[in-house]
Amino acid sequence: MNPKLGLVGARGHVGAELIKLVAGHPHFDFAFVSSRELEGQLVADHHPAYRGDLRYIAPAHETLPAFGADAVVLALPNGKAKVCVDAFDAAGLDPVIIDLSADYRFDPAWYYGLPELTRARYQGQRRISNPGCYATAMQLAVAPMLDALDGPVQCFGVSGYSGAGTTPSDKNDPDKLRHNLMPYALTGHVHEREASTQLGHPVEFMPHVAPHFRGLTITANLHLARAFNRDDILARYRERYAAEPLVRVGDEAPWVSHIAGAQHVDVGGFTLSEDGRRLVVVATEDNLLKGAATQALQNLNLAFGFDEFAGIPLETHA
Repeated sequence: MNPKLGLVGARGHVGAELIKLVAGHPHFDFAFVSSRELEGQLVADHHPAYRGDLRYIAPAHETLPAFGADAVVLALPNGKAKVCVDAFDAAGLDPVIIDLSADYRFDPAWYYGLPELTRARYQGQRRISNPGCYATAMQLAVAPMLDALDGPVQCFGVSGYSGAGTTPSDKNDPDKLRHNLMPYALTGHVHEREASTQLGHPVEFMPHVAPHFRGLTITANLHLARAFNRDDILARYRERYAAEPLVRVGDEAPWVSHIAGAQHVDVGGFTLSEDGRRLVVVATEDNLLKGAATQALQNLNLAFGFDEFAGIPLETHA
């Protein structure tokens, strides 16, 4: 019998993407999808790729254990996951829980699921914290050079406004963003702390929101302890990600407009200073996919022993 998934927060942008992915998965089925705003409506009416008569429900978080899900994905705003996790603990149940918020990313009891960098640490943990979208791109851009860094890494980031969620704010208001670039949280952003913690090296991050809907780009500025040439840099990145279908290393700087709807991260634009001791790297990803839903599916596949990339379209856009 296929494992049954529960999705809490199905109305949000990431929840919608996960429904599409699970609809095409060879093994997973839904036990429930929850959304207060869509309660009672057919999931198939909102997602034609999903076939079935499942309807959105809006149960109290304390009642989630009663639905018998083998895994539960929490696609909730920061600060909302604990009540759900506590409900399963109180019921004495231990489903796989994937938390897409930042709530457990700094909790050592939870596996931090960025498979390309942390796969070797996965030992059957049932509690999995999904990385942040920006933090994913920053870590993948920096990791191959970790042993050669000299001082903090600076990352300039720009994301589409879907990254600000569905709750109305200046950061997801198309009128305010039109012809604009909106800086925010220029120090201490949660993804700055997340990337710094996971890499074991300080990262300084400056995020901005742009008028487009989806897709993000980060430009990482790396000071190096010794001189490199560009061929050596390219060889490092290509070797590090040669077996990773969701990380593509290219020669040219990737464009954010090309990554929308794609499942992978593009890394490229490798540029060295004249003395070979400063490297600039560009990484782009769809913040809703590899930055969230696609990565959650990788982690679900790992947790249930399936092929890590089952249900993930590797060559085509979503």
